[in-house]
Amino acid sequence: MTEHYAHDDHIDGRSLLVAASYLLVLDGDRVLLQLRSGTGYRDGHWATLAGHVDPGESVHEAAVREAREEAGIAVDPADLVPLTTLHRFERSGPQVEQRADVFFLTRAFTGEATLREPDKAARMQWFDLDALPEPLVPHEAAVIAAWRAGQLPAVWSMPA
Repeated sequence: MTEHYAHDDHIDGRSLLVAASYLLVLDGDRVLLQLRSGTGYRDGHWATLAGHVDPGESVHEAAVREAREEAGIAVDPADLVPLTTLHRFERSGPQVEQRADVFFLTRAFTGEATLREPDKAARMQWFDLDALPEPLVPHEAAVIAAWRAGQLPAVWSMPA
């Protein structure tokens, strides 16, 4: 029997965990980013390809789907390189604000990346890793910086 918790912040004192997949798409020393717009979250910030994991979907499948939906590129799940899982949370906030962000990297994709969701992003473009635009979504910027410095843990936590 499947239980649904549509409006509950917690069940039996346990946190609900919202899962999302993030994908750093690289072409040489360039990363694909999009300028968030119209989403209500960090609009005006540059961001990687990302989205929530849909019911019945793996984090790998979500990353592949987001690449297709947001940029029109095809990524083989076998080409997803796991980078880190970031646990973001609010210590005094609602339990539904517990988040597990799974970050992947890929250098292998087919198609030409173009903005496919103009209602969620104003622009999409490639940036040199040494000249990233500002502002970046803060937790994504932290992951990219730690990865580039060779100091990215397999799992880490970031309180809000």
